[in-house]
Amino acid sequence: MEIINLQEEYKTTYFTCLEDYSEDMKRASNLKENWYNEMKGKGLRVKLARHESGVIAGMVQYFPIEYSWISGKDLYFIGCIWVHGHKQGHGNFQKQGMGTALLKAAEEDVKSLGGKGLVAWGIPLPVWMKASWFKKQGYKSVDKKGFLGEVLLWKPFTDDAVPPKWIKQKKKPQQEEGKVKITCISNGWCPAMNLANIRVREVAEEFGDNVVVEEINTLDRDTFDEWGVSDILYIDGQKVNTGPPPTKEKLRKQIAKKVSRL
Repeated sequence: MEIINLQEEYKTTYFTCLEDYSEDMKRASNLKENWYNEMKGKGLRVKLARHESGVIAGMVQYFPIEYSWISGKDLYFIGCIWVHGHKQGHGNFQKQGMGTALLKAAEEDVKSLGGKGLVAWGIPLPVWMKASWFKKQGYKSVDKKGFLGEVLLWKPFTDDAVPPKWIKQKKKPQQEEGKVKITCISNGWCPAMNLANIRVREVAEEFGDNVVVEEINTLDRDTFDEWGVSDILYIDGQKVNTGPPPTKEKLRKQIAKKVSRL
């Protein structure tokens, strides 16, 4: 296994979060590509873990915290770190040390860039971006938010580094009288979120004029500052769990239930 920087030949794999075998993820990858093209001039860094077989099995992406949805200064933020763990596609490469190798490579890179620390987010549940895993790597909790208790963690590299904080949501969507309103807030960085938005838009079309869709692009910094949140999906003001992306069937049931009450 070796850690490499993102290369042109692996961009499709990166834009699909290592699931380039998935037609669904390919459908969502163009928005990730747009985000990448915007962020690559703002300090975005991407490293990949290449297995001995040649398969790209892990990735980490990080960028200056000033361009993230976290409040901080002179730090870098890990949007996600992921080692392919599905049985389908390329197979499960987890528990082989790839994640640790990717994280260490990112830390050394940030130090060389003059960053004062590296920040990550994690969740208590044992799924992905596990807070407990980061803690094992020497990261400490500095803030929490949300129903699931999403944790903000960091590892400072200098004595004068200032701890980061979650940026609080400033605005929520308004409902529309006589309609079911879907609000898709996203900046394109996460293909899973992009896929959820694609599916909900397609399902919304099935209900005709009873459903309206509002799209908020938080890649625009002024728009993000207005809302205070980068990615979230609402159906009639109710937050939808998008991890993993809900199926069309599940979204259809949620929307139909709302439409029945009009």
